[in-house]
Amino acid sequence: MRLISANVNGIRATARRGGLTWLGAQHADVITLQEVRASDDQLHKVLADTGLGDWHVTSAPGRTKGHAGVAVLTRLPPVRTSSDIGPVEFTDAGRWLEVDLRGPDGPVTVISTYVHTGEALTPRQDEKMRFLDAVGSRLETLAANDGYAALTGDLNICHSADDLKNWKGNVGKSGFLPAEQAHLDRWVSDHAYVDVHRALHGPGPGPYTWWSWRGKAFDNDAGWRIDYQFASAPLARLATRAEVGRAAAYDERWSDHAPLTVDYDLDLR
Repeated sequence: MRLISANVNGIRATARRGGLTWLGAQHADVITLQEVRASDDQLHKVLADTGLGDWHVTSAPGRTKGHAGVAVLTRLPPVRTSSDIGPVEFTDAGRWLEVDLRGPDGPVTVISTYVHTGEALTPRQDEKMRFLDAVGSRLETLAANDGYAALTGDLNICHSADDLKNWKGNVGKSGFLPAEQAHLDRWVSDHAYVDVHRALHGPGPGPYTWWSWRGKAFDNDAGWRIDYQFASAPLARLATRAEVGRAAAYDERWSDHAPLTVDYDLDLR
């Protein structure tokens, strides 16, 4: 199973820049998207126009036009889909989508999530923390009975200083707060999830997955690693390769994020 996660920063903009052509050429089995920023009709039209129209597409648009939105594209038909993470305040927020696929030993749950950006010491940060609470509860349920699950997407959190080039300059800012990092710690320690990208790559710094469009951030590799694939323990044991699809040059970028590809030694049915 080749699983690619990508924050497209607007599906139509990514299509214009060639991102969907790139994704379609990667021999993926599952593609998860974040910040789609499109209605269902708009998403299906863009995919059809760029050669991905024959995939099975499940999406959860954001309730606010042009904001958020997640999707999962699969070559095989899903057996279950859900955008319910629990709390009513996140219903129709376009930040959570689960798709179950048939695996050799039962369902394989793939999640596309887009966690809030947040802003320290504001209601926006409080909302982000409530969402992370809900994510942790759902991951605990999915990990029960040794289930296969992969949480993919833009978490808007750097787990450690290895994940942020200018970590000293971001102390106390959203995305690098100890309270945020503690959530990821609990996923690992309490629920046995594995950050498969870091596990396969080894220690940092980097590789990063997001760079500002402004200035020389991309050229200087002054980035953040905020896009992840956290796999439950049984699935993590099957991860064999992880790679960040960083563009060769600034003018070849199709998003401010780079896609994250992970290969798992697992056959979907």
